[in-house]
Amino acid sequence: MRDRHASAVNDEDVPALCRQCEARHRGICGVLTAADLRVLSQSSSQKLYDKGTTLVAAGDTNEHYANVLEGVVKLTKTLRDGRQQIVGLQFAPDFLGRAMAKTSPVDAATASQVKLCRFPRAVIERLINEVPELQGRLFGQVLGQLDEARDWILTLGRKTASEKVASFLLLIEHHIDPTSCDAEGQPTTFELPLSRSDIADFLGLTLETVSRQMTRLRQSGAISIVHSRTITIRDKALLKELAGDD
Repeated sequence: MRDRHASAVNDEDVPALCRQCEARHRGICGVLTAADLRVLSQSSSQKLYDKGTTLVAAGDTNEHYANVLEGVVKLTKTLRDGRQQIVGLQFAPDFLGRAMAKTSPVDAATASQVKLCRFPRAVIERLINEVPELQGRLFGQVLGQLDEARDWILTLGRKTASEKVASFLLLIEHHIDPTSCDAEGQPTTFELPLSRSDIADFLGLTLETVSRQMTRLRQSGAISIVHSRTITIRDKALLKELAGDD
């Protein structure tokens, strides 16, 4: 077994593509050595995808995995009659794909413009087998997504429409600005990565209900809205209370 401590990451030894990657330290690549990153970078590529692009369809063979570098990916399940449900969202620096699985169980499409760093399945699975720390980082991401899914089951099953929309805004803020939890008293501003219809789909509400609840949250003073997509959380404590979290 190789001595990984002896090959600690030195930025000068890291490939240029990886040095410029803002998601590297927070994502799965943060546990890789410079040598590992060189191996991965030789077969990886970064690409921008327009909103609405299908990245993978349910049942497709997993030929590539990816790190989300920018934007939001929506995961959906489709019934035989064509009805769809958004079952998850992925943000930077999430790992896109089910590692060690041959096919995808969900459809993955871009909810906004998305930048991915893609790499072949064989390369990443070999690294997973060779690097225990990489296994641990992936396992940690999966557990975090599981905890979030359980929280969302509670949101969808028990919360009111107003609480659902408030919870959704807190979810988006947390992922788009991970430092927001360190600035409780400071307003935070972000662009909604989903359309109102996608939000309605994700929350199990009608489009009209989502719009009505957004207006009520604005009137409460918890948020402000500019051009329907730019949200500023002005009173996070109030928004948490309206989400039923306090």
